[in-house]
Amino acid sequence: PLSEITHKRRLSALGPGGLSRDRAGFEVRDVHPTHYGRICPIETPEGQNIGLINSMATYARINKHGFIESPYRRVKDGHVTDEVVYLSAIEEGKYKIGQANSKVDKDGKLQGEFINCRVEGGNFVMVEPHEVDFIDVTPMQVVSVAASLIPFLENDDANRALMGSNMQRQAVPLIKTDAPFVGTGVEGVVAKDSGASVLALHD
Repeated sequence: PLSEITHKRRLSALGPGGLSRDRAGFEVRDVHPTHYGRICPIETPEGQNIGLINSMATYARINKHGFIESPYRRVKDGHVTDEVVYLSAIEEGKYKIGQANSKVDKDGKLQGEFINCRVEGGNFVMVEPHEVDFIDVTPMQVVSVAASLIPFLENDDANRALMGSNMQRQAVPLIKTDAPFVGTGVEGVVAKDSGASVLALHD
């Protein structure tokens, strides 16, 4: 199921009107600040195609103009609302965007004197809560579906995470199914959304 999902969410810079793997330089293959929440910085093949074939991030979508958009929660006067807004990389540059793990109280008010925010060009600044325009929906929106299945991903070396996200797709199901000892909580969502499992509407 994971292999199928990854194939359907694949992005390629090759093909007609695109780049050729022989002439593509390092700049094209490298991670760019506009990839944040749109293209996974981890999941890409090893070898000649590295950085030219990528995966869409978990919550990314493609708008009617063909641009990849990422979701953010709107912040009004230091309060995080439930309104989710999808922004393209061009639109995102106009706003100050806080991280998903910013401290918020039970009323949705941002806590702390300063909030770490992302601004145009991938730079980070510390701003007061009332200056924040949006915050990320979840820390998981940065990576692809396969990468989000790696437990404790933030502690892993990037090269190992790349290998892990690619090799997970080669796994085969067990004859006697068993739940993993350690998971990220995304496993059930992947199985359900893949369309490969039969689900009952009622228990």
